[in-house]
Amino acid sequence: MKLLNTVLIIMSVSTSAFAQTNRIDIIRHDAPELAHFGSFDIGVRTLELVDSERVDVVNSVAGEVTNYYDRPLTVEVWYPAALATGQSPGGQYTAETRNLDVTATLHGRAVRDAEPNNSASYPLVVISHGYPGNRFLMSHLGENLASKGYVVASIDHTDSTYQYQTPIASTLYNRPIDQRFVIETMAQLNNDSNSFLQNLVDVENTGLIGFSMGGYGLLNNIGAGINPAMVDSAISPPNELLEDHTTRNRRYARNLDSRIKAAVAIAPWGMNSNFFTADTLNGVKTPTLFVAGSVDVTAGYENGTRAIFDNTVNADRYLLTFINGGHSVAAPIPMPVEILEDPERKGAGHYSDAVWDSTRSNNVLDHFATAFMDLHLKGDSAKQEYLDLIPNGNDGVYSMQDGEPRSQHTYWKGFTRGSAVGMQFEHKTAGE
Repeated sequence: MKLLNTVLIIMSVSTSAFAQTNRIDIIRHDAPELAHFGSFDIGVRTLELVDSERVDVVNSVAGEVTNYYDRPLTVEVWYPAALATGQSPGGQYTAETRNLDVTATLHGRAVRDAEPNNSASYPLVVISHGYPGNRFLMSHLGENLASKGYVVASIDHTDSTYQYQTPIASTLYNRPIDQRFVIETMAQLNNDSNSFLQNLVDVENTGLIGFSMGGYGLLNNIGAGINPAMVDSAISPPNELLEDHTTRNRRYARNLDSRIKAAVAIAPWGMNSNFFTADTLNGVKTPTLFVAGSVDVTAGYENGTRAIFDNTVNADRYLLTFINGGHSVAAPIPMPVEILEDPERKGAGHYSDAVWDSTRSNNVLDHFATAFMDLHLKGDSAKQEYLDLIPNGNDGVYSMQDGEPRSQHTYWKGFTRGSAVGMQFEHKTAGE
C-alpha cells in the first residue's frame, strides 16, 4: 500500500509539473511531419498600434452622426531570430483567459526582444482570433511558423478580447479593417529604419489565418462581400455601416489587398447566420484552406464551413475536417492549467474539444498550415505532395520500406501509420 501511495504521489507531481508549464510548443509522438519546428530560432515583440479616425461603433447611435476615434490594437509579432551568445530558446507570456478571473502563464520557444535574423526577407502571416479571444489563442501556430521563416503578426482585436468584449456589432464592422490595417502597418515598418522589422517582412506574400470571427473577417478580405440583407440586422452596427463590406459598395473592391496570397479559415463564422451567401462567396479567388469540426454548432458545418467550401467556386480550396470535432478543435492552445485549478473550471470549453486532444489537433493544424503557406507564399512546389491526399484518412494504405513508400502506399504524406484516422481532406479547384 505504501508503494502504491508513493507511485500515485510521483504521478501526481509529474502530471502537475508538466501541466503547469502550459507549453504551447509540444510536438506529440504522432504529430505529422511538418508540425515539427523549423531551423530558425524565434524572437517575439509586442507592438502597440493605433489606427486613427476609425469609426467608433460602440459609441455611435442609430440615426445620429457616426463617431470616430483612434482605435488601439496590440499585436504580438514572432519572427526568425539571431540569438546572441549565451541566449537560449525559450520564454513566457502572460495571457488573459476566457475565465476573466484567471491569468495564465504560457511557455514557448520564442525569446523576448531577440535580434532578428536579417539573412532574408520573410513572408508575412497575420493571425486573427475569435470572439472573444486574444493574440495568444493561436500562439502555438505563431511560434511554429516563425521557426520556418515567417514573420507572424497576431492581433488583439479591440472590443473582441476576453477582458474587453463589447456587443458583436463592433466586431462585425472592424474585423476586416483590423486585418488590413495590420498588413499595411507591417509594410510600413518594413521600410522604417527605426524598426526592428526593417527589410524583414515580405508583405507582397502575405497569408491570413482566421478563427471563427477571424475567419469572417478573412473571408471578407479575400472577396466575400457581406450579404446586403444583413446590413440592418439586429446585431449589425448602426447607420448601415456594414454597407462598407458589401460588393455593391464601390469602395469594397478597392479596399481588398492584393498582397494576400493565401488564407487559412478555421471554423469561419457567418454562413450559418446568413452574413454570407452562395452569391456573395463568388468573389473569393484566393487559395484557401478551410478547417472545421464536423459537429461545430457555433459556425456550423454542413450549413457553415462546408457550405463555404462548396460555394467558393472561383477559388482553389481545401477542406480539412476533424470528424466529431466541435468549434474549438485545432485552433486554441491547450487549456491553461490555471483554468483547471479553478474549482468551477469556468471557460474550460473554450480551449477543449469533447473528442480531440488539443495538442494533437494543434499539431495537425501546424502541419497543414505549413504545407499550405510554403506552397503559396514561398513557391515551394514540393509541399503540394502534402496536400494531394485521398479524401478519407481512414482509407489510406500504409506501406513503407526503408523510409520510402512502396507502390501500394496511399497514406497521407507526412503522417505515421494509423495517425490520419478520424480526418477528411478534400480539394476543389476553381470552377468546381
